[in-house]
Amino acid sequence: FLFSAKRAMTRVAALSGGERNRVILAKLFTKPANLLVLDEPTNDLDVETLEALESKLVEYRSTIIAVSHDREFLDRAITSVLVFETDGKINRYAGGYSDWTSQRRKLAAPGDSETTTFSIPNKSGQIPPSNTAPRKKLTYKLKLELEKLPEKISELESLLVDQQAKIDDPGFYQQPYPKIQSELDELNSLKTKLEKAVDRWSVLEQQV
Repeated sequence: FLFSAKRAMTRVAALSGGERNRVILAKLFTKPANLLVLDEPTNDLDVETLEALESKLVEYRSTIIAVSHDREFLDRAITSVLVFETDGKINRYAGGYSDWTSQRRKLAAPGDSETTTFSIPNKSGQIPPSNTAPRKKLTYKLKLELEKLPEKISELESLLVDQQAKIDDPGFYQQPYPKIQSELDELNSLKTKLEKAVDRWSVLEQQV
């Protein structure tokens, strides 16, 4: 995981935040397992560590379950996507995030895309009926918002990468505490904004 022989002998306490993340990942892949469950695995990773993680996951021969808002990561490292749809259903699509969005557009034409559907019972143990009511069309204002969201998401992702690079700098934690806390707060703020933007895009996209 990108450690030189000399650097690998350094005490963990002396490593940067990004290097500590690499140590955690390295330990993870040294343990034999037939299932990995990863929750937002790309959070707080620098570009080099992210590439190393993706390479390991592609080579991994067992099952991986990953939850992530990182669309590029899903495209590069995942072979199928489980999507929580309306009506308490989970659909499985082959491929990554981009493949899912492409297949979803074809669902209007029967037989164009094969999916596996699981119905989730409600509290009474019954499977809820399908909602066949027509969707409401987006207003002009919401259409404009939807068109601008991809650019906004891309901008937030770029800002998040830059902010993470600041924190991964070896000298970051040598700064005064107020400065450190301010930068960490900004990182968390960007993550929250990105998550909300992606969620908003998903909601509006489903109404198209």
